[in-house]
Amino acid sequence: MSVKPLICLIFCCAVFAGRVHAQTTPTPTIDTASVLTLKDAVEIALRNNYDIKLSKNTATIASNNVSLGNARMLPTVSGNYTISNSIQSTTQTRSDSTVNRITRANNTGSNYGVALTWTLFDGFNMFATYDALKQRRQLSDVQLRDTIQRTVANVINAYYDLVNQNKQIQALQGVIAISRTQLRFANDRYSVGRVARLDVYNAQVAVNTDTATLITQLQQYRSSKIELNRLMARDPRIDFKIADTIIVDDKLVLNDIINQANTQNPAILSANINQRLAELNLKSIRATRYPQISVNSGYVWNNSTNPAGFARVQRSNGLNYGLAATINIFDGFNQWRRERNAKLQIDNANINVSQTRLEIQAQITDLYNSYTAGLAQVRLGQANADLARQTLEISLEKYRLGTITPLEIREAQRNYLNAQSIFFAAQYQSKVAETTLKQITNSIGLQ
Repeated sequence: MSVKPLICLIFCCAVFAGRVHAQTTPTPTIDTASVLTLKDAVEIALRNNYDIKLSKNTATIASNNVSLGNARMLPTVSGNYTISNSIQSTTQTRSDSTVNRITRANNTGSNYGVALTWTLFDGFNMFATYDALKQRRQLSDVQLRDTIQRTVANVINAYYDLVNQNKQIQALQGVIAISRTQLRFANDRYSVGRVARLDVYNAQVAVNTDTATLITQLQQYRSSKIELNRLMARDPRIDFKIADTIIVDDKLVLNDIINQANTQNPAILSANINQRLAELNLKSIRATRYPQISVNSGYVWNNSTNPAGFARVQRSNGLNYGLAATINIFDGFNQWRRERNAKLQIDNANINVSQTRLEIQAQITDLYNSYTAGLAQVRLGQANADLARQTLEISLEKYRLGTITPLEIREAQRNYLNAQSIFFAAQYQSKVAETTLKQITNSIGLQ
């Protein structure tokens, strides 16, 4: 048998082995499941993911908090109503020595009205508070974008992990087909007395070992599907098919990534916002050095009955208004302490900005090295996988002719499988590094 017909035979055996294994081993129903594209997976996650929903609610709360009233810039108006009752017995001795006794007199009183309080000046604290509320809203928006980008990155990595595993499964199925062909050759040669029974046993062990490896890989593949369903916040039992290609963007430039991260990275943006919040906190603390001025006003109605009084029934109503001013003269040096601590918090915020920038640059550099190394391994791995496949085909033909031992063809199988694994892993490594780099720069997109 020539090499080319043998290759066709191996391919047919691989297809047959895949079908037989699907019948004997509980595997995903690949033939009946619908195709899930990466774009669909991301859209489902953006619609359903619980972390995104929580972050959206948090961002909405922060946006609702940005108001003049929450910054205490507007007056407060309240209504009040009070009623009181008492039962008293009273003995009164008048100036003319007459005695007046009242037993179980019912005294009642009520008042109701509206009151207004408005802080006119508080050392500019209200303006610092309003600016701080806006900064916290920006911080929540940054955290929401970070949650979205992180979720999309997790979905992309999980999706391409499935692609990588699917490639590994296909390679294992091809190896099993070759092991079964080797077993058939061994049986044929044993039947004509050219080899010992031991060669048949070794070939059968190889088939069983490869099948066990495939079962383990299929179990990992099913677990990874469950994880992707979890990221999409849908029923983990939903089955699906995936694409079979990993496309890596090989146009990333290190300096461009670092420059973009300085203006777009969520951690750096959050550190900058916290720095501004620390500065606004110092303004709020310094505000207590200034006088606090407020006006108050109200309109009140009073009603009272007192059988023992000179005026048994009294009613009054009217407007009241006033101005209040307070200033902190001495508070046990607490003002100085608070201001000093606030300045130290500003120093810490500045240090945190520098530290965050350095950590992000280090992370980007490390990921970029992984990215470029993965691209180099992809180029080398493709050529190595092709050579390993050709070597395996030649080794199988030699084994059929009886010119090499079973151990030699087994070694050729291992080399082929390792070459395939290294190639697929390099593709996945490059894709994960590319996705993480784009996540760091807040620039993940689907073409």
